[in-house]
Amino acid sequence: MSPTQVDGNGIAGLDDLDAGGRRVLVRVDLNVPLHGGAVSDDLRIEESLPTIDRLIATGARVVLASHLGRPGGEIREDLRLAPVAERLAELLGKDVRAARDVVGDDATACVDGLDDGDVTLLENLRFEVGEERNDPDFADRLAALADLYVNDAFGAAHRTHASVVGLPQRVRPAAAGLLMERELETLGRLLDDPARPFTAILGGAKVSDKIGVIDNLLSRVDRLLIGGAMCFTFLKANGYEVGASRVDADQLDAVQRLLSEADKRGVELHLPVDVIAAEAFDADADHRRVSADGIPDGWMGLDVGSDTVARFAAAITDAETVLWNGPMGVFEWEPFVAGTEGVARAVAACDGFTVIGGGDSAAAIRKLGLAGEVSHVSTGGGATLEFLEGVDLPGIAALRGAGAHGAASAPGSG
Repeated sequence: MSPTQVDGNGIAGLDDLDAGGRRVLVRVDLNVPLHGGAVSDDLRIEESLPTIDRLIATGARVVLASHLGRPGGEIREDLRLAPVAERLAELLGKDVRAARDVVGDDATACVDGLDDGDVTLLENLRFEVGEERNDPDFADRLAALADLYVNDAFGAAHRTHASVVGLPQRVRPAAAGLLMERELETLGRLLDDPARPFTAILGGAKVSDKIGVIDNLLSRVDRLLIGGAMCFTFLKANGYEVGASRVDADQLDAVQRLLSEADKRGVELHLPVDVIAAEAFDADADHRRVSADGIPDGWMGLDVGSDTVARFAAAITDAETVLWNGPMGVFEWEPFVAGTEGVARAVAACDGFTVIGGGDSAAAIRKLGLAGEVSHVSTGGGATLEFLEGVDLPGIAALRGAGAHGAASAPGSG
């Protein structure tokens, strides 16, 4: 694989590295939920396995680095990575030693003790205040543990953190891992050469999170389906009365501009025709299906209705490319899950190239057991959204030009 095969702009891949006998620091995303001191959902660990396995097979000395939660630069016992190392060891079928610190004596001892093909996991990066600040001194200390660098944490690629942007400036060659490569190729395909018709489904709570995405997609999609709480700002902009539903009043002008742009470009814009309205924002609130222009005063829409699901499904069925990002309602609550479930099943049944854009929509499709029925489930949340906006993610930019033509350190050095 040549560097241009990763994203067409000089980012190296694993095959460009001479990793045998070298300490390869791999930035992974092992930010997994813990319950009772054990990993309760190991999807992100599983997604990291191909890159780790590949490096083990080459005889690399693998040093993994990840964050977990938001400890804010302080050590929190409930956010230590030891349970993650334990689950990773089970999946790899080999020992994974968990360091008790990130760049201290124990981390150094763990790394120095590695033989070819061994794996160690540094402690939670965010225990160090220098991680999120991209502190040069912390980045230097982290870089001292590595001869080569691999970024396989697409979900953190939008962060200007030391392990994301500081390390590839200090440790070269630097390359994208297999998960990162897959994300770049898949999401890039949506923006560069989508098969048509291309249907995008966007949901979630906040319109402001999706304005940039919609702006960038309007020149690319044939159909745009809007659900979730954000749909009520669109409905309001169209002159509907939406009761007490969430409306981002400061985004109404932007939404009206998007509606006008969609019309000018000939994009089919589908808004809900019916919703599940509730008397209050509560899982047990009185609720009923009403037309989108018939929400009672004081009530709020918490899901799209069955007629909307049917219309959305019709706009998905014959699509050659589908992107879905954001749930259709408050899918965590049983009375308001039907909209998200209906869209998920329509996407899963589509024969086209289907991509779930991370975040809550990825959680929803996994919860329904449909992840294997779609082409790709992105591991990113904010990173996926920013990529789809056309943003050059800091973690990706940092890899560009840092590949196999950089100077490689000798095994066990530096």
